[in-house]
Amino acid sequence: MTDYHKFDDIRPYRDEEIPAAMQRIASNRSFPLVAQFVYPELTVEEAARQVRGYKTTYDFQLGAMVSMNRQVIEGTITDFTLGGAEKLDTSKRYLYVSNHRDIVLDSCILMYALHLEGHDTGEITFGSNLMQGELVVDIGKSNKMFRVDRGRNPRELYSTSVHLSEYIRYAITEKKQSVWIAQRNGRTKDGIDRTDQGVIKMFGMSGPKDRVDALDELNIVPVSVSYEWESCDILKALELYESRNGEPYIKKPGEDLNSILTGIMQDKGRVHFQICDSLRREELEALRDVPNVQFHREVAQIIDKRICADYKLFPNSFIAHDLRYGSTRYADRYTKDQYDAFVAHMAELNKYSDDPVLQDIFLGIYANPIESKN
Repeated sequence: MTDYHKFDDIRPYRDEEIPAAMQRIASNRSFPLVAQFVYPELTVEEAARQVRGYKTTYDFQLGAMVSMNRQVIEGTITDFTLGGAEKLDTSKRYLYVSNHRDIVLDSCILMYALHLEGHDTGEITFGSNLMQGELVVDIGKSNKMFRVDRGRNPRELYSTSVHLSEYIRYAITEKKQSVWIAQRNGRTKDGIDRTDQGVIKMFGMSGPKDRVDALDELNIVPVSVSYEWESCDILKALELYESRNGEPYIKKPGEDLNSILTGIMQDKGRVHFQICDSLRREELEALRDVPNVQFHREVAQIIDKRICADYKLFPNSFIAHDLRYGSTRYADRYTKDQYDAFVAHMAELNKYSDDPVLQDIFLGIYANPIESKN
């Protein structure tokens, strides 16, 4: 058995740590803002009293996180659908590898939806760059989030990757917790969902020496997330625009928090989450004799094919594709009202620049998933 103290630097809170965390959350000066959104029917004092009453992770998730996800879905999503949940066995634990469009909601909404389907919630990776400030740390770690170190120098990257790999395997095989992780470092900002083969390499750094056994043991399940209105689309386009000449993009103070809040509060239209077919052992066995680099690349490609095939295209993708390429190829896939709404939203870019390059980057966010499917 693994010594669980080995992971104290990254793990979520244990149940015995929850009461103290709840006291800190309820006493934080920013709590009234949180309470107003999560518990709109309660006064701040009532909300604080409720939070202080949570004694376990389950209490916190059933009380605070269920309420938060319900508010997001009812307030910002016109139609939420989940497909493929019937493929999952409630007695098994999985490693969900998801395309990543929204910092918080991709994982949180998935866990909420699976909870409604009778599955236990899983643990969630959360970048160290985002886990800043006592309130965010306490909420995250109480919500089964564990830290993924970001910004390490190359010398430290190997050891942190091994540590992360060991924790993921420990969570699935010993703690009996499913785990959510994004297919790449950071969100997809250009609409192209591709799995970083380095993530696949990281999965295999722990566990059995046999690389097929090492991945098969994790029960990898790709997840495809589709938003009608892309989370933080304007912000993503601006970031890509500013870094278009190869210059590293330097985030402004508070930018990550702004993206989190924008993603939560903005209208999303229709949203679909699809549980894809899991990676089968025979698929991994077919790659047994290939070199390591090719093995990691081809496993990543299997995941990509599933995510892209199950990505749900909404009218905005077809509108963007027609606008980007000056055609009417997909005119039968959208109405005039939908077209006008998309063009009006895109016009917000003019507040920042009227450069056609910025507009093309924005259109790519919506149009590129069509190319990925083809």
